[in-house]
Amino acid sequence: MENEYQHYIEQILSRWEKQQQEAALTIIQKYGYPQEAIPSRLIWYQNGPWKRTVVLRDAAPHNLPVNHQDFLAQTVDYRTPVELFDEIARFDGSCYPDRTRGEVTVICDKEEANFLAVNLFHEIVTGKLTADEAKYFMAETEANYMLKNISSPYLEKLLFPHQRYTHDPGIQYFDKEN
Repeated sequence: MENEYQHYIEQILSRWEKQQQEAALTIIQKYGYPQEAIPSRLIWYQNGPWKRTVVLRDAAPHNLPVNHQDFLAQTVDYRTPVELFDEIARFDGSCYPDRTRGEVTVICDKEEANFLAVNLFHEIVTGKLTADEAKYFMAETEANYMLKNISSPYLEKLLFPHQRYTHDPGIQYFDKEN
């Protein structure tokens, strides 16, 4: 049965662009085969520090900090204060807080870039950086990594503790039964 599933994954990946194929294989090598697979995406749950990892077949162009394609989405539990949603949007259009689920998802092309984005998201939420400062730090850190092979703890792991009980179902204004 396991070989059939692996063959199914290989069939899916054979129809994807090379960059997405390579990213999916990197994630498989690190975390094993995904728990879910359909032609448009592979999904892992509770893999490493992530609540969820999704490699998407279809990419979206993104220019922060350089022109690249976004297709690797990774999610952690995180309660984002509502008053900071605009600041997060100014920081990075590929960083999505979800108030109801109590999550934040970052999407890039490499896991290292996702670690960087979510760590900078945390720095904004905790008031250590503004959106503009975080953008500059992101650009500088990625340039050092890509051009000079200089790493940073921001690229390697989550630099903040795991949060729990982060969901926010909102306020109920009326009872459906009445």
